[in-house]
Amino acid sequence: MTELRALTGARGLAAWFVVLYHLRFSLGVPDAVLRVLAKGYFSVDFFFLLSGFVIWLSYADRIGTQRWASIPSFLLRRVARIWPLHLFLLGFALVIVLGLSVTGRPADPQYPLDMLPLHALLLQCWPVAREAFGVAALQWNDPAWSISCEMAAYLAFPLLPLAIDLKRTPTIVLLMAIAGSFAILAYVMLSRQAHALGDGIPYFGMVRCLTQFAAGAALGALWLRFRAESTPALGVALVVSAIAFVSFGTGLLGEIAIIPTALAGLLFAIALTANHPANPLGWRVVHYLGEISFATYLSHSLLWKAYRMAFVGDPAHVAPPIMAVFLALVLAASIMLYHGVERPAQRWINRLPSRRRERLGESVA
Repeated sequence: MTELRALTGARGLAAWFVVLYHLRFSLGVPDAVLRVLAKGYFSVDFFFLLSGFVIWLSYADRIGTQRWASIPSFLLRRVARIWPLHLFLLGFALVIVLGLSVTGRPADPQYPLDMLPLHALLLQCWPVAREAFGVAALQWNDPAWSISCEMAAYLAFPLLPLAIDLKRTPTIVLLMAIAGSFAILAYVMLSRQAHALGDGIPYFGMVRCLTQFAAGAALGALWLRFRAESTPALGVALVVSAIAFVSFGTGLLGEIAIIPTALAGLLFAIALTANHPANPLGWRVVHYLGEISFATYLSHSLLWKAYRMAFVGDPAHVAPPIMAVFLALVLAASIMLYHGVERPAQRWINRLPSRRRERLGESVA
């Protein structure tokens, strides 16, 4: 599939929205800005939708055609995409734990060593593991909860194109599937007294991911259907997204009930205009922020922890130059992690099957 550049750029801006969300109380911004940044966790819901959308476009035909034979390759590529950088940053978290010990500071309950294997295996947000180990809060690298849930989505995804040909599914059925996914999410969260999409991540993170990932896959099938005649579909997507955001902003509907719909409309509109030369989300700088966005998203929380230990006395009162240096550090670290860890490890893992075939060929010869 040809890359939809604006979607990559949107991912980059969403990752920085998460960064600012976690830093919001240290930025010294006005209350109005603070209220906007306080919803930075919406970016993760956008990520889940985007992941389902892109993975459907990238792999559905291959799995639908090659069937079970294509699944090992798909899963290997997904592991290569998220696991190496995750493990590298867990190693960095261990350095933080060592730094706390060496400097005589008390142990941080954020980093329980007995839970480290669970996090290394990306099982921390799986219900079975959560119940067995009593996980009730985010630990180690906080943002990694979402890729724990994404791993479950990756394992489940091949069942969708194996079972259903969404190309032949009527449009109304796809729209009902999207609405049904959001209804399931709302029912599960609201029936358990959640008030915001970011509430109770260890308990609601998995359903939040799986429902929106599935909706994103259906959006991908819709995009394939309407991309050639995009103008009417673009108008509908923008109207739906605008009405949903206004409904939330005016308090008519709560975020759990309406924000997934708003984000789905926004994602669809961006996809329909993704490769238009006038789309600023496709500009080179914004696109590059999207390319390094996984490193930005996964590293910033641990970097902030280490930075606070070294340079920040009171996180509620951080001088603007100190904060500017940190933001530059996040950008620099994202670049280095992307080019020095994420991409090389991904290429190495993705080449493993060909290396194995070469070794088998040599042994046969």
